[in-house]
Amino acid sequence: MPQSLSFESFRFEPATGRLWREDQEVRLTLKAAGVLGVLIARAGEPVSKEALLAEVWKHTVVSDDSLISCVQELRKALGDEPKNPRYIETRHRRGYQFIAPVAASTPGMTGRSNVAVLPFEDTSGDLDKSYLADAITQEIITALSKHRTLLVIARGPSSAFKGHRGDAGSVGENLGADFVVQGSVSVQERRVRIRAQLIEVRTGECIWADQYNRELNDILQLQDEITATIASRIEPEVGSAERSRAARKSESALRAWDLYHLGMSHFYKSSAADNQEAQKYFRRAIELDPVLAQAHAWLSYAEVLEMIYFDADPDEKRLDRAVATARKAIELDDRDAMTHFTCGRALLARKEYRRAIAELEVAVELNPNMAAGYCGLADSLSYEGRFAEAMPYFEKAIQLSPHDPQRWAYYSYRSLAHLLAGELELAVEWAERAIRVPNFLYWPLAHRVSALGSLQRSAELPGAVAELLQRKPGFSCSFARERLFYIKNPEHLERYLSGLRSAGITE
Repeated sequence: MPQSLSFESFRFEPATGRLWREDQEVRLTLKAAGVLGVLIARAGEPVSKEALLAEVWKHTVVSDDSLISCVQELRKALGDEPKNPRYIETRHRRGYQFIAPVAASTPGMTGRSNVAVLPFEDTSGDLDKSYLADAITQEIITALSKHRTLLVIARGPSSAFKGHRGDAGSVGENLGADFVVQGSVSVQERRVRIRAQLIEVRTGECIWADQYNRELNDILQLQDEITATIASRIEPEVGSAERSRAARKSESALRAWDLYHLGMSHFYKSSAADNQEAQKYFRRAIELDPVLAQAHAWLSYAEVLEMIYFDADPDEKRLDRAVATARKAIELDDRDAMTHFTCGRALLARKEYRRAIAELEVAVELNPNMAAGYCGLADSLSYEGRFAEAMPYFEKAIQLSPHDPQRWAYYSYRSLAHLLAGELELAVEWAERAIRVPNFLYWPLAHRVSALGSLQRSAELPGAVAELLQRKPGFSCSFARERLFYIKNPEHLERYLSGLRSAGITE
């Protein structure tokens, strides 16, 4: 039995009989909790009064009035109405049925965003091609379920709306979803056109939509490519919507999940002050919900990045704390790719490359559509000198992240890998790609200066150096040496510093 079960804004713990609405406990009598546990365990099917009485009251003989009283208590607790039920429906002469979609919750993942993927519509007009729409629907459900910040409603309840042409928001509300994914597939001769969009149920707003046109050559390869692309786009869009939603709430209404998203909002702003704010919100989220794995994971990552990009001095105690925090995240949810990713990055910062690679390999195995996992793995392989192995992972990360707020970092880490490998022209090229992303930090500017210095490109160096020093005043070789503390190969570090010296960067 899972430790908790979720439906809409409620969470029920079968083992304890405790019911929660968001972060507030809803008090139930022992017998009412027992009735709810039986109904939820058999959600979607009628449960007879006889079965409920036998299960909850065991060997005690009671009248139907005891059961009716418990159902009334549950309806009051859930805000349900007998004539227009959302949760418990009376089945004439058959008992009661729990009608809301139910999903198992992982410890530390309360409050996740509920996403329903409606059956994609086949618009080809050819019944022989309709299988592709069904296959893509199922593949998207599978791919999204690997993102542990999302609670994906099972295909069964969503399938009831196949062919539905009405308002997606009302369908999502019926399914208890926060977001709805819907789309269509059209096959004409040897061409496939796939449309997909993401609807926020509360507002009815389309927050993302895209169209994909492909040649119909290898069906399985096409399915994999399209579903990976769609899944990798949806999760960041849901996260962005949740961050905006959390920012609009009053301080008193903030739950641990809201605090986590506010932390993420500051994290993505990529400044020293915002990094501090992010850590503050992650810690507050943990105080409210100590088993929220995501908050532990991102707190660890924020602490690591503060040492690399911002004001915290790198030291062993900070690194040990970051690793311990990431380990705690894994302990809370070892099936979450992001917890393994952040642990891998913390281990890399401690120069434990092989252990970092092992964690990052687990991350991409758990979620093959997480761009950050591939970038982290590629970066770690590069510091081991395994550049040829690293490049395909950089490519995969970049392919999956055309709109990722951190994509500048993927380009920057790739630039550094080329620089350490002695591929200086490519280092300049990828640094300049990073610089074109609006929210980039200063390191790609430094990578470009080091590569240009080694190339002795005197015409470009003055402007590149000036831009670096404008963005990071006082940047020096000693500063670079201190902040590149995670590079343990002395030849790699000396190659970087030599390029800076050749560019005229002071010691």
